[in-house]
Amino acid sequence: MPLLHRLSFRQLLVVAFLLIAALVAAVSLRGLVGLERLVAESRHGAEEAAALAGQLQRIGEQAATMERAARQFLVLDDAALRERFDTAADELKRTLAALGAALPAPSRAAWDAQLAGIAALLEGPRNTALAREQTLALAFRELDGLRNQLDERIQQVTDARSRALLDGLEQGRDRLVRQVLAAVLGAVLLALAFGVWLARPLARLEAAMVGLGANRLDLPIDIRGPADVQRLSRRLDWLRQRLAEIDADKSRFLRHLSHELKTPLAALREGVAVLEEGVAGELSEAQREVAAILRHNTAVVQRQIEDLLDFNAAAFEARRLVRRKVELGALLDRVVSEQRLQWQARRLPVQREGGPVWAEVDADKLATALGNLLSNAIRFSPVGAPIHLALALQGDRALIDVVDAGPGIDPDDHDRVFEPFYRGRRQPHDAPRGSGIGLSIVQEVVTAHAGTIALRPSTRGTHFRIELPHATVR
Repeated sequence: MPLLHRLSFRQLLVVAFLLIAALVAAVSLRGLVGLERLVAESRHGAEEAAALAGQLQRIGEQAATMERAARQFLVLDDAALRERFDTAADELKRTLAALGAALPAPSRAAWDAQLAGIAALLEGPRNTALAREQTLALAFRELDGLRNQLDERIQQVTDARSRALLDGLEQGRDRLVRQVLAAVLGAVLLALAFGVWLARPLARLEAAMVGLGANRLDLPIDIRGPADVQRLSRRLDWLRQRLAEIDADKSRFLRHLSHELKTPLAALREGVAVLEEGVAGELSEAQREVAAILRHNTAVVQRQIEDLLDFNAAAFEARRLVRRKVELGALLDRVVSEQRLQWQARRLPVQREGGPVWAEVDADKLATALGNLLSNAIRFSPVGAPIHLALALQGDRALIDVVDAGPGIDPDDHDRVFEPFYRGRRQPHDAPRGSGIGLSIVQEVVTAHAGTIALRPSTRGTHFRIELPHATVR
């Protein structure tokens, strides 16, 4: 595998395609060679069958020539006719010899004996010619019988060769089918092997990117695979280190900023307190008013600094999840119970329905987000107005609805309601002004769980809906 790790993703794809093409080409070439061999055998068999048929025809012609010459010789006793007979007999013997394996030794011996017997019938006195002619006719009929046997024998040989050729074709076809199936299976296995081997580092890259998005910056990124994937892995690890450094720098900056601002603010508040106590002399009414303004504004600035630090800490912690399977209905009941004093003090009936629904979540962080939504609903609800909490399962997503009967959110604020430190136009008159980070923290926590939070249309009050993925009824 070290050699493969030196190749790029594209080069590995080319190697995979070449290996698959070579496998298919090898099977095709083997099939072509086998087909050529079968064609050559078929051609050779056809030529041999034609040659045997021609030889059998010549045997018939030569036997007919012998019979005609022998009969005429017995009648005319002409030496030329005897010579014609001998010539035809010699040609017949040569033709029989050319048959080779098509004519077994016993059949060849029968032919030789019959030819010798016919030749012997041509010898003798003329007064026995008539009797010998009758015997000669019987001998040639026996020779025709041998020729018919030879015809059957040649037909059997031809049929056997045809069957052997057909068997060869069948075997070749079966072998080719097996080779093609093996090639297809090999190509599929090769493609699957390369696909899995190439997809695995991509899946690890995706997991590493998801980890970066989830702010898991303490896990080194080291992915083995093609050269370009390893190069990308090193870049991602460099990015992880840079993000960790940026987070550390941001935390240091906020700590330094907090320290640098809180110290003069504390001194300023102490100075204002000293002035208001009259340590430096009695203050006039106008001076007391200025001192009160200074005290209020320094308190506001300090609270804003603390809100900024709290939001950054909460946003950072929201991305560090410890998931476990939780029944969301029980989690909602816990949140409602923890804020019982607040909603009972304002005589707000809290109605909770739905469940059970289970999901893999960080229970503490999700409880913080739900607590912020409930606290927001308590703060904005008029005395005695109901607060409605609903839990439902839609497909594989858990739906959590928080609905109050307060003044609602101004339409112009809908797009900015989840922005940090943004306060809407509609604020309750009987409650202190909020920090503007509660809903931002809710969104951070829900987003870290791969969920969504949205402001839903409502005829009265405010309706927030949280959707969490991968939920079940058990």
